[in-house]
Amino acid sequence: MSEPVKKNLSEKIFGAEENAAAHIEKTKLNRYSKIAIKMFHTRVLTSKEMAFPSVAEFATRLLSGITYYRTLYFVNVLKIDMVYVTAMLTLIGIYDILNNPLMGIAYDKTRTRWGKARPYVAFAAIPYFASTAVLFSGALFLGDTSGDNPKKILFVFVMLFLQETFSTIYAIPRNNMVTLMSPNPKDRINVGLLNTYIGEIGAQIVYIIFLPLMELNNKGYINAPMSMVFAVISCITASFGMFSNIAMAIGCKERILLQPKPAPISKSLFYVLKNKYARRNFVASFATSWWSEGGYSWDVVTQMEIFGGTLFSACAYAPYRVLDPLSVTFIPKFQKLFKNNNKRAVIWLRTWDLICAGLLTLSGVKFVDKRWVMILLYALFYGLEGANNGPSNVFEGELGREINDYTEYMTGERPDGTFNILTDLIKKVTSPLNALLTIKIFKWSGYDTTLKMLYWSQGSKIIYQKVFFLFVGINLLPRFIKVIPYFFYDLEGEKREQMYIALNERRALIANEHSTNENIDEMIEMLAGEQPEDN
Repeated sequence: MSEPVKKNLSEKIFGAEENAAAHIEKTKLNRYSKIAIKMFHTRVLTSKEMAFPSVAEFATRLLSGITYYRTLYFVNVLKIDMVYVTAMLTLIGIYDILNNPLMGIAYDKTRTRWGKARPYVAFAAIPYFASTAVLFSGALFLGDTSGDNPKKILFVFVMLFLQETFSTIYAIPRNNMVTLMSPNPKDRINVGLLNTYIGEIGAQIVYIIFLPLMELNNKGYINAPMSMVFAVISCITASFGMFSNIAMAIGCKERILLQPKPAPISKSLFYVLKNKYARRNFVASFATSWWSEGGYSWDVVTQMEIFGGTLFSACAYAPYRVLDPLSVTFIPKFQKLFKNNNKRAVIWLRTWDLICAGLLTLSGVKFVDKRWVMILLYALFYGLEGANNGPSNVFEGELGREINDYTEYMTGERPDGTFNILTDLIKKVTSPLNALLTIKIFKWSGYDTTLKMLYWSQGSKIIYQKVFFLFVGINLLPRFIKVIPYFFYDLEGEKREQMYIALNERRALIANEHSTNENIDEMIEMLAGEQPEDN
């Protein structure tokens, strides 16, 4: 008889590791090795399941595009002072300290016959999209009251509170849905590819509609108040978002079986800390959590006042608009170039982005008063960034899922909901410092929000040099720091494949002993009679 394996301190205290794929007896798992290999190599998603997440992503990115301009909306449309706006956003961030962990805990403990994420996606999408639409429609019924009117400030704060609450309830499950749909990495990469492509189109639509309307209003060519523009776009988007997310929840299946009885929250946090890859990302996030770019829509200022309006901006953005959607077609080429090594691909592609952004910052600040030089520089360097958007986003997204999978492999638990709890907590703890920097940097810019956004309306080269730096340059350091952990990522090649096979063996074991989910039973029954496909 073999001697019992000694447990380390963490195993003695927390115990779950003995049920993990990394620790469970191989003889027990090997009974399921054939089906585990098939689960790793066989694609199981239908065309409908590939499409629905992308349609939901399209709607979400549409609304995110509008939300991107919320500070501009608060300051320029509702006429609320920047100090009040920053204070409200800070308070909402503090509230998020409780909101995110509580939802994460609830999500991690959820087990239903319909799955883990689908019930939340189906029902939380409605209040999330509706509250966002009401927020951006507020100017229609608040009237022309002064910016410091208590009713106006209270309305914004309450709607931000509701939006943040339902955003968390909706976002955590939805962001993890793709991981639960298929155990096949290629399935996940292809869904990520479609999400990136369709989602980016959604974001671009907002920019294409929004900026020309703003310019035509500012120049007096049309009389379509920005309050009406925000309201109409947000209401249409919200309606589409509700229906598309409900369709995704109904039409997509969850095929990943999790631990039937989830661990207590104290264990979940410990398991996240045991993940060396997650720890490194946490340190990088902590190092940049206090960073601030001034909290204003510097991209809009650049397009309207430095480039000179919609037509000139269209020239500057043209290469990006073309190359960004086309970049998804480069994914197979980059996979071949980097030999299907996601880590190597992400490092090189993110370095590519940093070099382009750095060169654009240096040259742009120097030539900020020369319109056509600025347009050509932006077209060149931003276009080059857009050329790798699809591959870099898809590969980095899959790395993130692999890091979460590693937690399940090492511990037997999958705390997706609380996985980012420490990172989010640090961001909220440092949010007062971030808010202080936002106010100081905004004042440092010298930008006057009372002037209409017209070409060179500020009349100062120094102000526009600062504006352009806040737009493209200030986040160079955080972007660099967040790439560093990938240099130490070693979950590659055979090590990665063996991890997934062991995970799938354990999932098949659990399914055999505990499964009550017909989608999982259906997949295992289907794979039992199939031959593995080449991945």
